[in-house]
Amino acid sequence: MQQMLPMKAQMLGLLVKPNLLFLTRIIFTSSRCFVSMASQRNSYDYTYLLQRCKGTKTIKSIHAQVIIGGFGENPFLGAKLVGKYAQCQEPNMEDARKVFDCLPERDAFLWNMIIQGYANLGPFLEALNIYEDMRRSGVAANRYTFPFVLKACGAMKDGKKGQAVHGHAVRCGLDLDLFVGNALVAFYAKCNEIGASRRVFDMISEKDIVSWNSMISGYAVNGCVDSALVLFHEMLQGGTMYAPDNATLVAVLPACAQTAAIQEGLWIHMYVIKSGIKLDAALGSGLIAMYANCGHLSSARGVFDRINDKNIVVWNEMIRCYGMHGHADEALRMFSGLIDSGLQPDGVIFLCLLSTCSHAGMVKEGMELFEKMEDYGVEKASKHYASVIDLLGRAGFLHEACEFVKNIPIKSGKELYGALLGACRIHNNIELAEEIAEKLFVLDPDNAGRYIILVKMYEDAGKWEKAARLRKALKEKNIRKPLGYSAIELGCVLHQFGVEDESHPFKDLIFDTLERLDNIMEEELGLFDGFPLLETNAILTPIVTTANN
Repeated sequence: MQQMLPMKAQMLGLLVKPNLLFLTRIIFTSSRCFVSMASQRNSYDYTYLLQRCKGTKTIKSIHAQVIIGGFGENPFLGAKLVGKYAQCQEPNMEDARKVFDCLPERDAFLWNMIIQGYANLGPFLEALNIYEDMRRSGVAANRYTFPFVLKACGAMKDGKKGQAVHGHAVRCGLDLDLFVGNALVAFYAKCNEIGASRRVFDMISEKDIVSWNSMISGYAVNGCVDSALVLFHEMLQGGTMYAPDNATLVAVLPACAQTAAIQEGLWIHMYVIKSGIKLDAALGSGLIAMYANCGHLSSARGVFDRINDKNIVVWNEMIRCYGMHGHADEALRMFSGLIDSGLQPDGVIFLCLLSTCSHAGMVKEGMELFEKMEDYGVEKASKHYASVIDLLGRAGFLHEACEFVKNIPIKSGKELYGALLGACRIHNNIELAEEIAEKLFVLDPDNAGRYIILVKMYEDAGKWEKAARLRKALKEKNIRKPLGYSAIELGCVLHQFGVEDESHPFKDLIFDTLERLDNIMEEELGLFDGFPLLETNAILTPIVTTANN
């Protein structure tokens, strides 16, 4: 038996050694095949493979083959690798930059790829630094370089650097190029230079759909909603060869919502249905906001129900819609539906819900929502605390609101005291209002609304001297409240009339008509001086009939 053990051990050893040799040969042969395959491929093969890559691991595997195959310094493949690292499912600018830095020769295409990556992903300042390196290297920028650089400037809202880049484009003779022009329109709009944006837009001789979309969006984002609608009509009626696309409608819908332009909104909705444009989250949320502001609650809900891929923005718009129309219970049910859908609520959702509860007098529900914010990982911001103060103040709990302000963990600012001053106005608590107003005059000295609230409270209480003193202070400090205006839409044109406004081109005709109507009303009212005041229908009918005539 003892003699057989060494024999078995020997036999086992003989069996183990061939297995090790076999595995070693397989690994060696595989590596040789890998190297052989890598060496047999050319740059076109790697380009073909990179085009089909989506994950970072696959890209790195092909990157390794590129290096083994001796193409590590190929500028064409380098640009492809930079683009893939920057645009894959998990973009990584660090790997893209390593590829870029290892390439000794860099053409304009390669520079553009790395600039584009930083312009899309950040840091945006690095895109400008790379652009300056490109200029110093002697490689000329082309029509694709400037849009990427301007995009980075717009993201940083750096007007000075963007204007410098604009100057470079002018010197290169590319400022009137379509790609560069569109980028300039978007850049100036992002920097709130809407006048410069329009000038560039007008200089583009052959505009495409991107040109129109950029200008319409620029107007809407900068609050020039009337100009956005006018330009939208110009696009439709000006004989342009471009039909509105998804981006056009998403850009113009906020303008429709802010001006309650139901005609344009209905046209857009019908256009979406007839043209078969997909009702995605961006377009759907715009339609919901438009219908909500125009008072068409059922239409807003109909759009909501037809959106398949509802995101947090869609839910927020629908909750806001119910809240602004006083349907607080339905807004809370929508919030429950949001939670059941698996989406995570954000700060905007809670802001809408708190405002809804405040206007509906639902103090208990509002406070419960406020306490739940941390459960959903939502940080409580100054606006949320201000909403709670408004919630308590509107319901008459001024003492509780004051105590709430004292215990707030963040620094009390103008939003918090502004909400408390509004509550004092509702419940006519002048003493507390004076105390809060003194703080607001320091925190928000240029806001005329704070002064006006206290002036109105003084006037309501008959304290005319204090009211006059405060109005005098407003005049001396040259603090003015933004003038209100009324508006009417005629023939798809919005006509605005402000206080003592004489800027309308038909002002003489308008004032003459108003004077005639005033005379007619005086004459008609004079006929009914002896009638009881309750007979309003008998009085109004002849006036309205005469006015219409």
